[in-house]
Amino acid sequence: MRAPVTDLPIVLEDVSFSAGGVTILDRISLVLVAGSPTVLIGPNGAGKTTLLRLVMGLIAPTRGRVTWGGREQASPTHRAIVFQRPAMLRRSAAGNIRYALAAAGVPRARRAAHALALGALVGLTGLERRPARKLSGGEQQRLALARALAKEPQLLLLDEPTASLDPAATKAIEAKRLAGEIVLVHRGHVIESGPADAFFSAPKTEEARRFTAGELLV
Repeated sequence: MRAPVTDLPIVLEDVSFSAGGVTILDRISLVLVAGSPTVLIGPNGAGKTTLLRLVMGLIAPTRGRVTWGGREQASPTHRAIVFQRPAMLRRSAAGNIRYALAAAGVPRARRAAHALALGALVGLTGLERRPARKLSGGEQQRLALARALAKEPQLLLLDEPTASLDPAATKAIEAKRLAGEIVLVHRGHVIESGPADAFFSAPKTEEARRFTAGELLV
């Protein structure tokens, strides 16, 4: 039997990305494997969203290469991303989810029930008929998550899932609670990466020590 296709591990080898003459990411090498969540942390403008777009395959590196399961070309069939400010279709919340299910190849007869189940999973029960564009920002993020889950991805990328938690100390606590692996990004570089418990108990770099102490990195 043929082994199932997988995008993991995702490997970034000496990856850089520039736009408009500005280097946003500089010589990043990183390996993402199956397992507990990997959390990218760092200040605004560090390059985290650009790094997620590279991992998703939405943009190509200016230098270096990205591979998915050993392949340099891989459609994002097994990957999904939820952006900080997701675009909403001009239809109900349930209609947005049904559209995603259709795109994922779910038979029409199953879409209505599946859409209700996904809406309940992300806490949108009772809002199924509300126009998606009239939902609150947090509700729209949850709806975007339901749409992403419709394709049952192997890899789910979340861009600023705790965007409302602005203080650095609060974000550090959230990362400590959620992460299995931590990747600290600052000024386009991976400053430090490794298991979350080691990162928070014995950070190796000054930037990591400042971040875990709740200080802003500039």
